Amino acid sequence: MSKSSNQWTVPFRYTMGIIIFICVVAFLIYAGEAVKMFVIAAFAAYLISPVVVFLVERTRLSRTAAVNVVYFTALVVLVGIPAALTPIFFDEIKLVAEDILDLTTTLSRFLSEPIRLGGFVLHLEQLGESLAHFQENALSPLPSEALALLEATSINILWLLIILVSVHLFMSEWPRMRGWLIQLAPEEYQDDMHELYKRLRNVWMAYLRGQIVLMVVVGVVFTIAWAVIGIPGALVLGVIAGLFTLVPDVGPTVAAGLAMGVALLEGSTWIRLSDDPTVNNLLIGLITFVTYLILINAKNFFVRPIIIGRSLHMNEALIFVAILTATILWGILGALLIVPVMASVAVIFEYFRRRILGLPPLENESEDQFQAPPDKILETDTAITLETKDEEIK
Repeated sequence: MSKSSNQWTVPFRYTMGIIIFICVVAFLIYAGEAVKMFVIAAFAAYLISPVVVFLVERTRLSRTAAVNVVYFTALVVLVGIPAALTPIFFDEIKLVAEDILDLTTTLSRFLSEPIRLGGFVLHLEQLGESLAHFQENALSPLPSEALALLEATSINILWLLIILVSVHLFMSEWPRMRGWLIQLAPEEYQDDMHELYKRLRNVWMAYLRGQIVLMVVVGVVFTIAWAVIGIPGALVLGVIAGLFTLVPDVGPTVAAGLAMGVALLEGSTWIRLSDDPTVNNLLIGLITFVTYLILINAKNFFVRPIIIGRSLHMNEALIFVAILTATILWGILGALLIVPVMASVAVIFEYFRRRILGLPPLENESEDQFQAPPDKILETDTAITLETKDEEIK
């Protein structure tokens, strides 16, 4: 039997390709939550992979050793530091909670009686009762709610373990995975796939540079703002705000919550708005909250679109609309990934467009659109070369 007789016919090839595509799409829809976690793991691996490349380039460590060093160091920083600081801040968190409960109790008692203002009488008793019921329900959760919370916590812990293991897997096996993906293309197109990979890598590295610049800007601005208000530990709180800005919405909210907690506990080092320390701290906390709202909206509406837009050479208004739309549709993860995904899709679309029109696929003016500055080009090329060599060794 000749070799050609074993070849699939063209209609059968297309039929199998369509079936495989449908199965893949169905799997992605069915396992949407798992896919989301793997995307988070891949993005986390992408964030710390430049450190791995740096160690491989500047030391004699193998990629496996460099991955282990970076991975476990990051794990210690992310897990060890919060674990060490939790006992320190636990008592302060309790104090803040007690102050808030005392405030709500006093307010509910105040509203339980008619309020007389000159000749006017305000009846807000129903509001006071609602506040009291809210406080009671918040302090006395139902057993079923406690079990639901325990179940949700257990599931989240399992997802966290999956993410941690997947991050190490992506970092260790990426050269092989990249080679496998490129080899899926016919041999005559593999050079195109290598070049396309380099351009997509430039997109994501440009996005990473923009995120670093954004983190620095946010950290400096919030440090200055907290120092002006007089919040103790302004530098530390500003650094936290800068680091947490990587996660849209949740990160800045957590950073602002920490700053407000310090303001409620310690007040300001120089602002005195009331002789009563409790009232003064509440007013300082309110000022902190208003300042946070102003700065975070300025960051979301102006600073972030401008910095990321210039890093990726994309229109700032387009980025602003894309981030808001992704936040509404897909939440935090969508807001974090929508911009580099859009830029990557633009690169891939341009490749197919030129192929369809019969033009040279990778010889156009946009070749250097997302390229790093001249002093970084050598480092990027070296990193890609190291990945290639590492793959060949394995």
